[in-house]
Amino acid sequence: MDTLEAIKNRRSIRQQKSDPIDEATLNKVLEAARWAPSWANVQAWRFVVVRDQNIKAQLDATRGRRPPPPPAPGATPPPPPSAVITAPVTIVVCGELKKAGVRPDGTPSTDKGDSWYMYDAGLATQNLCLAAHALGLGTVILGAFDARKVAEILQVPEGFAPVVMVPLGAPSAPGRPTTRKELSEIVFYDKFGAK
Repeated sequence: MDTLEAIKNRRSIRQQKSDPIDEATLNKVLEAARWAPSWANVQAWRFVVVRDQNIKAQLDATRGRRPPPPPAPGATPPPPPSAVITAPVTIVVCGELKKAGVRPDGTPSTDKGDSWYMYDAGLATQNLCLAAHALGLGTVILGAFDARKVAEILQVPEGFAPVVMVPLGAPSAPGRPTTRKELSEIVFYDKFGAK
């Protein structure tokens, strides 16, 4: 698949089949993430591949969503279960703190402070999602969860922080079509706001 085609056609896939993903395919996705650019090439990311159904259920519970009440007779059925539960794999992308965007003495190199690990984790996550899409798999990037609870569940050591969860599996429903702002709305020349 052409890179530009993959970028334009990738969608958030919130409904995924539970069919297993073979090790070779999973490794291709992780290999793509590994080759993302990073601050000074520190590669301050770690990927926790979760297949255990009990652990996935615990991760899903950190998202703070309440289960929907049972539907009334004749009502619309409840939404499908979370992709964290149904997907065969959920990858938790973690960032190493005080590594990206800092000098050897630990002081920040920019006014962004120690938050550069989030940017690097985002680059790796995008590579992961694009590779998955190119291989016919679906992903959805989930960031609204209790990171401390996720760290506890996965036994993430001090000095690292969970950044996103990415369920990975064969799509069971297509992603919603999306639109993008026109370049004329988001691109400026020489100064912010200058057309």
